[in-house]
Amino acid sequence: MTKNEPKVAVVTGAASGIGKATLITLLNQGFKVAAMDVDAAGLDGLSSVIKLNKDLCETYVIDISSREQCHSTISRIFEKNGRIDVFANIAGIARSEHATEVSEASWNEMLGVNLSGVFWCSQAAIPFLIESNGSLINVASCSGLMGQAYTVAYSATKGGVIAMTKSLAMEYVKTGVRINAVAPGSVQTPLINNYSIPEDINMDLVKPYMGFRGMAEPEEISNVISFLVSDDARRIHGAVIAVDGGLTAG
Repeated sequence: MTKNEPKVAVVTGAASGIGKATLITLLNQGFKVAAMDVDAAGLDGLSSVIKLNKDLCETYVIDISSREQCHSTISRIFEKNGRIDVFANIAGIARSEHATEVSEASWNEMLGVNLSGVFWCSQAAIPFLIESNGSLINVASCSGLMGQAYTVAYSATKGGVIAMTKSLAMEYVKTGVRINAVAPGSVQTPLINNYSIPEDINMDLVKPYMGFRGMAEPEEISNVISFLVSDDARRIHGAVIAVDGGLTAG
C-alpha cells in the first residue's frame, strides 16, 4: 500500500440505516468503501443522497444468505482493491411474531440473512483480514443478550451472532485480526419503520424492551463501529459492546 492509498472497508446492508451511516462515517475517515446490499435501488440512490466519489465507493448487489454470492463478491472486492482492512456485517431483517405462528419460510429467512449471512461473509473475509491485520465487526442486538417476547427467531439469530463472534475471536486470537460485535437497542432506521407486530400482543410484555432513553440514531451506532475498527481500539478483541442506553444493564 502506498502512502496515500486508502484502507478498504466492506459494509453489508449499506443501502440504508446503520449500514448507510457506517458507510458515510468510514468514507469521512478516509476509507475506500465497498457497499453491499440486496437492495439495488437503494445502492443506486446512495450517490445522489451523499454525493459519493465513485473512486472511493463501489456498490455490489448481493443476497448474503447465499454462501456462493458472499465468497465470490468478497473475492472480487479483494481482487479489485488488493486488500480488505475492515468488514462490517450490518445487513439484517427483523419482525415480531407469536412463537407458535412462525412459519418455516419465516424462520429460514431470518436465519439465512441474520446468522448464515454473517457467517458466510465472515468466512470469506477473514483470510483477507488476517493478511491486513484488519477488523471484523458483527452487528448483533440487545435482543441477543436478553429474553424478548415475540422475537424468538430474531433473538435466536442475534444470540447466535454473539456466540459466533466470541468463537471466531478465540479461533483467531493468535493472529492480528480483531473480531468484535456491537449490540444496539432500538435504532431509528427503515427496519424499525417497516417493523411488523401482531395486533394481539400483550404490551406489558413489550414495554421492558423500550428502555428509558429513547431510540438511537444510526450515526450513534456507526460512531461506535468506527472506533472499534480504529487503532485506538487495538486491544479490543472478542468483545460485545452494548449500545442500548442502559437497556441490558438492569
